[in-house]
Amino acid sequence: MAKRKKLIRRPLTSVLIKPAGPDCNMACTYCFYLEKHKLFPLPKSKPHRMSPEILETTVKQVMTQGKKEISFGWQGGEPTLMGLDFFHQAVHWQQKYGQNQIVGNGLQTNGLLLNQQWAKFLREYNFLVGLSLDGPPHIHDRYRRLKGGQKSGAKVVDRAKLLLDEGVETNALVVVNDYSSQFPEEIYEFLNSLGLTYQQYIPCIEPDNSIPKRPRSFSVTPEAYGQFLIRLFDKWIADFKQGQPTTSIRYFESLFFTYVGLEPPECTLLKECGVYVVIEHNGNVYSCDFFVDHEWKLGNVTTSKIVDMLNSARQRKFGQRKADLPPECRSCRWLRHCRGGCPKERGFLPHPEKSYFCQAYSQFLSHADPIFKKLAQEWKAKTGSMT
Repeated sequence: MAKRKKLIRRPLTSVLIKPAGPDCNMACTYCFYLEKHKLFPLPKSKPHRMSPEILETTVKQVMTQGKKEISFGWQGGEPTLMGLDFFHQAVHWQQKYGQNQIVGNGLQTNGLLLNQQWAKFLREYNFLVGLSLDGPPHIHDRYRRLKGGQKSGAKVVDRAKLLLDEGVETNALVVVNDYSSQFPEEIYEFLNSLGLTYQQYIPCIEPDNSIPKRPRSFSVTPEAYGQFLIRLFDKWIADFKQGQPTTSIRYFESLFFTYVGLEPPECTLLKECGVYVVIEHNGNVYSCDFFVDHEWKLGNVTTSKIVDMLNSARQRKFGQRKADLPPECRSCRWLRHCRGGCPKERGFLPHPEKSYFCQAYSQFLSHADPIFKKLAQEWKAKTGSMT
């Protein structure tokens, strides 16, 4: 009788926490999380807010169950709606329940509520800030508007300057949509001119609920996204100095890991998902930021251990879905560099069984592959690695 394969218990190293749930002070057209209000119904006058008890329970669990290096990601909605005192308390619990771990905190924000006091706090406690900024005003303001329809771009640029002047480590989070995909060089140069040399680009794909398996009109097409990546990559490579990038672009650097045989930091490039969990304002735990729904609810921090939910049968099932690819993908020359993309990208015509951006990845990798191979050879020669 064949032995059953022993499951390796996954360590708790990272959590995403949404302390204000889906609440936000903006109304971005392409936002997928605002509709989560339906999942957590409350009277209109009552906001979604994490209680002090849930915060302490969550942080205590992570610090006592986690490994030597722990990452807290604070997201939303808009997490700064919680106020600065909430984050002072979060850091206090991290320090109280910590066991000599290295703790990293990341704050993903639209930036509108940030001020000098916030900036000093973020710098003092070494928060990494992910600032949502799609590019110069004509690009950013296309879809990132306030609830009254007012533009937000100029304010976000001011907040970026505030953070950088205060010495806060800040990354730009850029959503690539149908409009912004036309301007990769302009976006790249604009962000660099502000001093935002750490950049993350996220392709926009959202379903049109009125037309099954079709994307919303603001979604970027595979053809446009492929060209965007090629043009951005060429700009990035052209700025190299002495064989090293002058700007950090997360997707390109994660891809480089796949060329030198290392595990990439970006989860979309892993064989399986499920390496972290998402904790909502009420303590509910879910499989992934993009799959906060009833099907992928794992439990609640008040009744279950986070590390056990991370290693639950449901979470393993969720993670293994990523590797469930059609034969065409399994035999593709680019599989080891794309791993089928993010499961969020599946379910769209004409090939719902694979990533909507399959053509984009193939188009881009065909262009960039020789350069990545050259960079990998240089890295291996420099490091003496035989990986």
